[in-house]
Amino acid sequence: MKYYVETLGCKVNTYESEALKKLLDLEGYENITNATPDIIIINTCSVTSVSDQKCRQKIRSLIRKYPSAIMVVMGCYSQMDADTIKKIDGVNIIVGTNNRHLIPKLIKEYLLNKKQINIVEAKERNFEYEELEVSSYYENTRAYLKIQDGCDNFCSYCIIPYARGKMRSRPKDEVLKEVKNLLDHGFKEIVLTGIHTAGYGKEFSNYSFTDLVKDIIKDDRLKRLRVSSIEESEITEEFINLMAENKVLARHLHIPLQSGSENILKRMNRRYNKKQFKEKIDYIRSVMPDIAITTDIIVGFPGETEEEFTETLEFAKMCQFAKIHVFPFSSRVGTPASKMSNQIPGDIKKARVRELLSLSNKLENSYQSQFIDKTVSVIFESYDEDSKMYKGHSSNYLLVYYESDCNLRNEMLDVIYKKLDSVKI
Repeated sequence: MKYYVETLGCKVNTYESEALKKLLDLEGYENITNATPDIIIINTCSVTSVSDQKCRQKIRSLIRKYPSAIMVVMGCYSQMDADTIKKIDGVNIIVGTNNRHLIPKLIKEYLLNKKQINIVEAKERNFEYEELEVSSYYENTRAYLKIQDGCDNFCSYCIIPYARGKMRSRPKDEVLKEVKNLLDHGFKEIVLTGIHTAGYGKEFSNYSFTDLVKDIIKDDRLKRLRVSSIEESEITEEFINLMAENKVLARHLHIPLQSGSENILKRMNRRYNKKQFKEKIDYIRSVMPDIAITTDIIVGFPGETEEEFTETLEFAKMCQFAKIHVFPFSSRVGTPASKMSNQIPGDIKKARVRELLSLSNKLENSYQSQFIDKTVSVIFESYDEDSKMYKGHSSNYLLVYYESDCNLRNEMLDVIYKKLDSVKI
């Protein structure tokens, strides 16, 4: 039987989809992208209410397109709203954020009984770590490696601690085994990912996130290790010094800020203030001046005044981020922020998104311009048909194009950086 996996949402979802593909392949199923599937699996996202809506739209559109296929819905939206999903005509199997390894077995069960299966567990966050494994990716040259699941931060706007459960770490031996498998399969770059990635090891007595990173980079076949996202409070001096000393660790950190307003940070229940955040990135840059520091910012949080939004703009300028990922606040039923007064109208949120994105573009251009005509080390990921050039990313995540008659996919090369895509190197 042929299957197709549609992944919505974050890098963790990407990892879990790839792990499921491996399980299905082992059972003799065939992965396809350009034929009619017998099985469709949708890995859902529930980070915003818009994400929920997109999930429902995608489920219904695929059911209309492939009405005879077995429809499997899994992931965060399944976990949070299984009752709505099971009412969608054509959904056959529903799995939440646990027991995804059972999906091959559930497909066989459905083929026998032809009755809808719903195994979403309401465990009040008490999931154990579900061991999934990836050794190859169908399309990527960069391998995601999940090391952790769940979150205990309970930011006032976020539903994910409820969807994903308590923070829990993957056994280090399983992580290191998968690193070896990925390197055996020819990957040169690995991205550590999780729901709260650098929270890894918090339930261990004597083994931390930094300890894990040290063990991973011992294999000299690994050319680059990235961290998908890291909280300010978890960036230790030991970790920064390790980054500075070892060039395998990418010169890029994504550190979510969420707001540059002191009042809003408190209402968001974030675990830092502006002074702590700025001191941390100043220290990082004192050790690694060329590092790219990117961030997430939410605009239109309930009660956000013009003055507070301006405070965020000014703080973002002060931090000199290499890029800002901007999100309009999305009210999530069940979170404290959904009950706050003075919800911001959509038109105001859209205007603030535009203004912050404009600043992000200026900051990004400013950061990139520092590296024009300088040598950067690039792992090439794909061939771009439009430019007739190979493209990839540098250690500090600059997008680089390079003209070559040789196949550079998954190759590491030092090249001269040119900012304009149209300029052939």
